Amino acid sequence: MLLPLTGAQKKPLPAEPPYVLMTADSVGGVWTYALDLARELAGQGTRVTLAVLGPSPHPDQIAAAAAVDGLELIDTGLALDWTAPDEAAVRRTAEALGDLAARLGPDVVHLNSPALAADAGFTMPVVGVCHSCMASWWVAVRGGGMPEDFRWRTELLRRGYQACDVLVAPSAAFAEVTAALYGVGAPVVVRNGRYARKAGPRRAAMGRERFVFTAGRLWDCGKNVALLDAAAKLLDVPVFAAGPLESPTGHRVGLEHARALGRLDGASVAGWMARAPVFASLPLYEPFGLTVLEAAQAGCALVLSDIASFRELWDGAAIFADPGDAAALATTLRRLLDDPLEARRLGTAARRRSARYDMDRLTAGMLDVYWSVTHPVRSEVIA
Repeated sequence: MLLPLTGAQKKPLPAEPPYVLMTADSVGGVWTYALDLARELAGQGTRVTLAVLGPSPHPDQIAAAAAVDGLELIDTGLALDWTAPDEAAVRRTAEALGDLAARLGPDVVHLNSPALAADAGFTMPVVGVCHSCMASWWVAVRGGGMPEDFRWRTELLRRGYQACDVLVAPSAAFAEVTAALYGVGAPVVVRNGRYARKAGPRRAAMGRERFVFTAGRLWDCGKNVALLDAAAKLLDVPVFAAGPLESPTGHRVGLEHARALGRLDGASVAGWMARAPVFASLPLYEPFGLTVLEAAQAGCALVLSDIASFRELWDGAAIFADPGDAAALATTLRRLLDDPLEARRLGTAARRRSARYDMDRLTAGMLDVYWSVTHPVRSEVIA
């Protein structure tokens, strides 16, 4: 499916902006990241084609893409690398993406699935963004030797990383992990950003209610929603959880004490965040955490896992909790809910910190990266 979208440009760049072919998927945070970045790039005059891999976007996602002036969306129907049934399927995706790039002729390919770099045969510079990976997930969540299904995907990703001209990571903590696991140079750190949604005046006037909210890919064991579910049993206030309970491959989790809201669109999630005094996210593994950023922008007090990436991003603006202790988590949440002034103070601190992770910085950082690969500095040796 090809959806040509047209519109105006906001701000011209000092030099001619590049044409970017960017991959995305509709399953998780990569969609949010890619669409926000594409929107900002297109607004600055950069031509962007977004090639969607894996499941087709939901209708609300397609509508959001259609609202971006100048964005071209291609639903490729190709397999997503981390859900593909076998290595051959990933290679077919890479080759088809290489053919697409050859046909479109972008100045730079931005891969949000860098494993595809190795077998695509790209003839233009390639930027690979390390959003997450199975090997680092396994180390953080399971430990020990990886199963075969993880091993071949990890080897494909290693080859993909090596084939990219530049690697980018959303946090220094994840850049360090990536370099150590794959034997590559440390990725450039360009932290993610997010558009801040503002609650309407009626909603703002209503104030905060008394509950705990979380959101994300609830089926992902790395998100550790089971801990929050266990803590919910110990609380006398509701804990609401938004997000899918079933993965694209059919893995499903259930909640016994927290109240599942299912998958919500962006506006609905923003509505819940405007009402919630406390947002909790207790993953065992999280390279950045766009949903946490959204909650901070909404002024929620943050209760987060004490992991390296969250410490890097939110230290001084959140309460950190042991992601293995449900009783201690329940005590922390109860204390915060019983002290609205402290919750409000923490929410204000989170909102202020979130200003560090805005779209201007993300866009400027990625434009610098695109520029570095399309205009490499050449050294001359004079004999």
